[in-house]
Amino acid sequence: MEIKAVKFRKDGFYTQPFVFGGEEGAEKFDPKVRYRGSLQNYLIDTGDEVILVDTGLPAGTPEEVPNETSILYTGKDICSYMEAFNALGYKPEQVTKILLTHKHSDHLGELKSFPNAQIYVNEEEMQAEELSGIPNLVSVKFTDGAYYNFPECQKISDGIYMIKAKGHTNGNSIVIVELDGLFYMIHGDITYVDEALYENKLSVVFDDLSAARETLDRVREFIRNHPTVYMGTHTPQGYENLEAKRVMDINNPVETNFAEIDFSKQETSGKYICSICGYVYDPAEHDGVAFEDLSNDWKCPRCKQGKEKFNQA
Repeated sequence: MEIKAVKFRKDGFYTQPFVFGGEEGAEKFDPKVRYRGSLQNYLIDTGDEVILVDTGLPAGTPEEVPNETSILYTGKDICSYMEAFNALGYKPEQVTKILLTHKHSDHLGELKSFPNAQIYVNEEEMQAEELSGIPNLVSVKFTDGAYYNFPECQKISDGIYMIKAKGHTNGNSIVIVELDGLFYMIHGDITYVDEALYENKLSVVFDDLSAARETLDRVREFIRNHPTVYMGTHTPQGYENLEAKRVMDINNPVETNFAEIDFSKQETSGKYICSICGYVYDPAEHDGVAFEDLSNDWKCPRCKQGKEKFNQA
């Protein structure tokens, strides 16, 4: 078995208030502290099957244009998700299963590009608007009992498990792959950056705060007791941990390398994009109303996050 990263954006950032402020409040943290950001998902080649964990942003999603006040930035394109997938040497027809961690668009953007894949979805998100019209959905009911300290799991294949991990969304899941004595934890935004794992902080994006806290507590307990490679979607630490087979040590954090961002020489289109779910606000589709003229309590129509989660595109 082999696990590979599908890398499609780089050189992004997540500010400390965004990644740490879920429980104590964003105002408690320093917005000038920016942790490195990226976008990648993962591929599991079992030898008999090609299994994906999430499928990136939809093709054509515009890049964001951040400024000094942006609280997050998903990064600039390396290539599209499908170009990154193809570069690993696989064809879409080879993929037999897709394990969806949750419904946000940076995790499900190319589901329709894999014609032979069954798409495993936490039963809590089967009716999500984001999955409307997607064929071959399989409802995961987590009927295989406990997986160590996690109460509910579903065995997908030998050594591959989906774990119920409610909080970030109500249907959030973790995928754990057992390989060569290690536990590879591919997680659905339990944290955006590894610094939040070490510091025991929740991000400001959640459907259920108390459930998110319970899930993070279980993740940290699992990592304390099992040699775990922690693999996120939004930080290069995810694929760095994979490539180094780095076992996480809660008590000895990996040294932080902070993001370095050049905000100069950036052109904008007048559109704005939600950095959480990828929704694009185009004034031309809203009677010419500029994003800046929307009320301060306006929410993203897709993920219900506030205006501060948007960047110019």
